[in-house]
Amino acid sequence: MTPQQVCRALRDDIITGVFAPGQRLTEDTLAERYGVSRVPVREALRTLQAEGFAWSRPYAGVFVAELTEAEAADLLEIRAQLEPLCAARAAVRHTPEQLGRLKELTALGQDAVRGGRLDEVTRLNSRFHEVLAEASGSTLLAQLITQLSQKIAWVYAVELPRRAGDSWHEHEDICAALEAGDAERARALVADHIAHAASAYRLRARPEAAATQDAS
Repeated sequence: MTPQQVCRALRDDIITGVFAPGQRLTEDTLAERYGVSRVPVREALRTLQAEGFAWSRPYAGVFVAELTEAEAADLLEIRAQLEPLCAARAAVRHTPEQLGRLKELTALGQDAVRGGRLDEVTRLNSRFHEVLAEASGSTLLAQLITQLSQKIAWVYAVELPRRAGDSWHEHEDICAALEAGDAERARALVADHIAHAASAYRLRARPEAAATQDAS
């Protein structure tokens, strides 16, 4: 595995909770887990610290970071502003190949949900939104969404069991709006999609609120 592949694998493991917030990440343990030497692990850890997925303390080591409520709120707000714009542009600028890829990712996501493969769902969901951004025809938007996608996946990983099925049905509707070339419907569907996911996240982050809703 290259350092980039090790970084991706470790990032995925952090996002999906294999490594918990505050857990120490040792080079030896990670090298054994991913079947590599300590050199690519060391490089991956430096990258993940720069991205905010890990932090280090002198003479103590490297630890998994914790996504705070303030950081999650920022990410949710940024996503709510950017992605509806991506969708509106994608409705009139997408290529047939990009639409085909979005449909393929939707089918794969629905299959992963049915199979209970939630780790796979996380990756497919991130890729769906990255391709949607690419379909906007804006290099800048695509770069911004790609930079945010992994952190956004970290936010939403906690609500997958609650919303996995509904989320992919919404992706299906988004694809239909893109295929119809309906920019305003695409914008509205993505805005609703993000709002639903944000609401599910906030309920998950406040168990007492979820318990109250479930009881009502």
